[in-house]
Amino acid sequence: MTDAAFERSRMAALLTSRGVLKSPWLRTALEAVPREQFLRPGVFLDEGRNWRPVTALGTDPEEWLRIAYDLDTLTTQLDGRLTADRAGEPVTGVPTSSSTDPTTVVGMIEALDLTAEHHVLEIGTGTGYSTALMCHYLGEDNVTTVEVDPQVAARADAALEAIGFSTWTVTGDGLLGHPPRAPYDRIIATCAVRRIPYTWVRQTQPGGIILGTVGSWPWGTGLAKVTVGDDGTAEGAIVGRSSFMQARAQAVTPVAGDLSARTAYADSERTAVVSPLALGEWMPAFLAQLAVPGAQFVRAARADGSPLQYLFDPERESFAEFITEGESWTVRQGGPVALWDDVEHALVAWQDAGSPDIDAVRLRVTKASHLYWIDGIPSLRWEHQLA
Repeated sequence: MTDAAFERSRMAALLTSRGVLKSPWLRTALEAVPREQFLRPGVFLDEGRNWRPVTALGTDPEEWLRIAYDLDTLTTQLDGRLTADRAGEPVTGVPTSSSTDPTTVVGMIEALDLTAEHHVLEIGTGTGYSTALMCHYLGEDNVTTVEVDPQVAARADAALEAIGFSTWTVTGDGLLGHPPRAPYDRIIATCAVRRIPYTWVRQTQPGGIILGTVGSWPWGTGLAKVTVGDDGTAEGAIVGRSSFMQARAQAVTPVAGDLSARTAYADSERTAVVSPLALGEWMPAFLAQLAVPGAQFVRAARADGSPLQYLFDPERESFAEFITEGESWTVRQGGPVALWDDVEHALVAWQDAGSPDIDAVRLRVTKASHLYWIDGIPSLRWEHQLA
């Protein structure tokens, strides 16, 4: 018989051996908090084209524990409404809530540099598992968590109550923070944002830390860690790669419709210096989002199966279309912004500088803008004005 306490201890030991888990207090929390409790009523397992529902009540207890402690991200909601207990057979859908893999959860909590007296705001309660880990150390009164989806918030709150935590679980838009319990020593976001909202900076006391994933693509996003200063700004760095679901208020509407019609008239056409296939790699994709914020990267195919790649910026009504010709690519650009010119400029400068990784990127947040840069490379500097 598989024992839940044994599985928790095994997971903690594994994360310690991998260098992810370092703090004794967090190991104690991992060994005490039952992740399986926060996966109820069930999860969806990825089967390629479909999601297979697996419920706590309908699954062998040993198998349920194996799923809970396999260090995987587990989808708990599809399309903003469907849970595993309401799906009798494999289904299609878009994940809208999940239990993030414990490796990422632990890594982010470690990055907060918590001490026992800290007051934390969590953006994106999700299942409530990471909330529980922090409550175990800080106490329930020092953790405030905000979840935009009322059903998700209710399930998380019930799971927290079931293991003895009466937390401050707030249903609302986490991009607004939660002013009534500010200021906070730490803010952690378990969703991706296009930019760090200045409301978070305003609600963090000087010396406090904000940790969150920045970017709007499904890949090529970075974990930003900034410290708030006395002057009302926040400065820090991208400390690593990170991937989370987009905050619902900032979710990107996929480019739809006849792409050939939208790219029929181009202002320029030339051979691409850099292949668009580079955007399939993490750091080039991150740099592309810095160079052309608001643009989406779209993959499609002709009727004969040959690949097509596009960059679209709906707000600026600009596009770049890439057409393969053997080993080279032709880029057609239209609209007021030559999107690929800006991306190529960034990628060539990055390559010339030795292709530094994402943790070389610095970030400064002010009320008016986000400034990104890489030290020593003047051409890799972008300032995004906040509307």
